[in-house]
Amino acid sequence: MLKIGIIGATGYVGAEIVRLLALRDDIKITAVVSNSFAGQPFSAVYPSLRGIYDNICEELDLDVISKKADFFITALPHGVSASVIPGLLEKGKRVIDHSGDFRFREVKVYEKWYKLAHKAPDLISKAVYGLPELYRNEIKTASLVADPGCYPTCSILGIAPALKNGIVSHHDIVINAVSGVSGAGRKSDLPYAFCEIDENFKAYGIANHRHTPEIEQELSLICGKTVLVSFTPHLAPIKRGMLATSCLNLINEELSPADIHSIYEDYYRNEPFVRILPLWQTPETKYVAGSNYIDIGITVDARLNKLIVVSALDNLGKGSASQAVQALNIMAGFDETKGLLSSGLYL
Repeated sequence: MLKIGIIGATGYVGAEIVRLLALRDDIKITAVVSNSFAGQPFSAVYPSLRGIYDNICEELDLDVISKKADFFITALPHGVSASVIPGLLEKGKRVIDHSGDFRFREVKVYEKWYKLAHKAPDLISKAVYGLPELYRNEIKTASLVADPGCYPTCSILGIAPALKNGIVSHHDIVINAVSGVSGAGRKSDLPYAFCEIDENFKAYGIANHRHTPEIEQELSLICGKTVLVSFTPHLAPIKRGMLATSCLNLINEELSPADIHSIYEDYYRNEPFVRILPLWQTPETKYVAGSNYIDIGITVDARLNKLIVVSALDNLGKGSASQAVQALNIMAGFDETKGLLSSGLYL
C-alpha cells in the first residue's frame, strides 16, 4: 500500500485531496500536516469527513513526517514550498507541489512575477510540469512534480490542439477566464466575504496576473515560438468551477469548423479526462464541478476569422487537487483514472 503525506492539508486543496484519497484501498494517508490545526482531528476541521478520516493533524517537522510516507503532496503558499521541498527530496521522497515555486523553467520569470527570491533555484531544472496530457511520460519517473495552476490548466488544454497543429496564429491570443471563490484559498480576507462576492462579478489582476507567464511558457513550448497572451481573470459568486474563453486568429482558411473539431477530437482521443463537446456546444461549470474532467467546446467566427474555444473545469478538481491525484496515480504506477472517474456534482 502506498503511504502518502499531505502538507498544508487543511486548506481547500488539501481537504479535497483527503476526500479523494481517504477511501482508496491502495493508498493510505499516513500524515496530515497543518500548523494552524495541529493536535486536532482532521474531521474536526472538516466534519464532512467524520468517521472517514479522523487522523490527528501534525505540526511540520520534516524529520518526523518523512518517516511516515514515501510520497508527499504539498499545498503550501508560494515561497514556503521551496523551503520545505528540498528537505523532503534529500530524504528520498517524491513530491507533488501545488505552489508556483517549481512551475517555471526560468527562475528570473518566477522572481519577476511572484516578487520573491527563489529559495531552491537548483531544483527548477528537476521539476516536471504536472499536466498529464502534455508530460505524462516525464511525470512517471519524476521526483518533483509541479501541479499546474487552475487558470493555466483550463487555458492551455483549450488552446493546445490549435497551436500544435498550426491552425491559429501565436500572436494576439486573448483569454478571459472566470473562477469560483475557492480558487482564492481558505481565508477570511474582506474581498472574499459573503457580502462582497454575493451577486457580484468582477475582473482582477488585469495585465499582471501571475498565471500569465505560466500560460505563455507552456504555449510557447507547444508551438516552438514565443507566445504572449492577454489574460484577464474574473471572480464569480460560485464556490467551485472555472471557465475560460480563448479567442485566436485562424490562419488556415481552408479548414471548416468540422475539420477543426476533428483536430481537437484527434488530439485528445486517448485522454480520459478531456471531453470535446459536439460542434457549437459550449461547456458549463455545472457539468464539471466536483470532477477531474475538463470540457472543451469550439466555435468558429467566420466573420472575423477567429477560433473561439471555451473550456471549463473545477478549479479544485482538474485545476488542482484531483489533477495532483491523477499525477500521483501515474507516478505510483496505478491506473491513471483510479478514484477519479466520478461525474460532476451538477447540483
